[in-house]
Amino acid sequence: MTSTSDRAFVWVWLPGQTTPVPAGVLTKQSGSGLWFHYGNEYLNRSDAVSICGPQLPLEDKWFEPTGDLGMPGPLRDGSPDGWGRRVILNHLTGRRGATADVADLDELTYLHESGTNRLGAIDFQRSVTEWQQREVHATLEQLLHAAQLLDDGQQLPADLTNAILAGSTIGGARPKALVTDNNGTQWVAKFSTTSDPFPVVNAEATSIHLARLAGIDVPDFQVAKVAGRDVLLTRRFDRGAEGTRHFVVSGLTMLQLDESNARYGTYVELLDVLRTHGRHPAKAGSDLYRRIAFNIAISNTDDHLRNHAAIWDGQTLDLTPAYDLSPGSRSGETAFQAIAYSRGGQRASNFADLLSVRSEYSLSKPAAAEIITSVIESVHDGWVDAADHGRLTADARMLLWGRQYLNPGTLHRL
Repeated sequence: MTSTSDRAFVWVWLPGQTTPVPAGVLTKQSGSGLWFHYGNEYLNRSDAVSICGPQLPLEDKWFEPTGDLGMPGPLRDGSPDGWGRRVILNHLTGRRGATADVADLDELTYLHESGTNRLGAIDFQRSVTEWQQREVHATLEQLLHAAQLLDDGQQLPADLTNAILAGSTIGGARPKALVTDNNGTQWVAKFSTTSDPFPVVNAEATSIHLARLAGIDVPDFQVAKVAGRDVLLTRRFDRGAEGTRHFVVSGLTMLQLDESNARYGTYVELLDVLRTHGRHPAKAGSDLYRRIAFNIAISNTDDHLRNHAAIWDGQTLDLTPAYDLSPGSRSGETAFQAIAYSRGGQRASNFADLLSVRSEYSLSKPAAAEIITSVIESVHDGWVDAADHGRLTADARMLLWGRQYLNPGTLHRL
């Protein structure tokens, strides 16, 4: 049985397994997006787990799309995002640059044309009986060259197109690709662009090191020199040993929101979900609070709901290692986080304001102050070492320190 143009079969990697099994189907329903239904055989498996219990429990029913996402949120998390859609649009239509409107293709096309090594433990196939891998291996040099050409709006040769398509499933808007080293470890490679206002990949590497010093769980990383340019490699947290995969859901999915109302989601609502469905509910408040403090410390104002995620093990949610810890562009002392960190809507990138809402995270004033102080000290005292790890130049350090990192505005009234 193969798919028609109005459906995609959803395959999953069950916990601890290295090969996928068919779990259900996404089907167009009268112009209202893609609806999901688990297959009967999957529901009858003794080892079946839900793709995401809070949103897609193991039930014999049709699940409707989440808002304007075009499909249920847990499945949209495995679909290509901004960069991946640009890659696929260029591959199918040749359009790029200003003519590359990703809305020209529908969701099913993006599901079927993207690589199978996507985020989490799900995949989309045309067949319910045969899973086909859609990957092309390439060197990091080839992937960098392909990303540069596409980002510059130039035509891609066929071999480079196939290489960059493999990484089209990774989210985000920045140029990136997937690579596997000689030990079989999988990494996400992030590339710089000609429009970067500062060395973004080096700054993110610096931030990852600082986050680790601040007591935040982060993935392994390294900065590689490829064709004379720095590339940031971060180890994938959704992959286990020997080819196993972990289900991952975004913060957007955790709050059951879509892109149009994502800005209304808050850190506190994420905490509500982690307290209800989390593996470590007792420490969720302090963990999330520390991440907010760190984002403020490094001027990461792009901390939207897709830049937060949790691993779903079939029973509980657990925050993934922090990712996309990239300082934002700023010139003055006033900045705001992408989403609020209080129920009252406070978003100012300011430690005193964060301290004032500590009770929403079940923290005493001394406990909250200790977290903020430790984050500030970790960034201040670890700056030189972290900048070395990130390979920041002397000019870049002068540009970023005191502007992005520990901007004076973060310390007002503290």
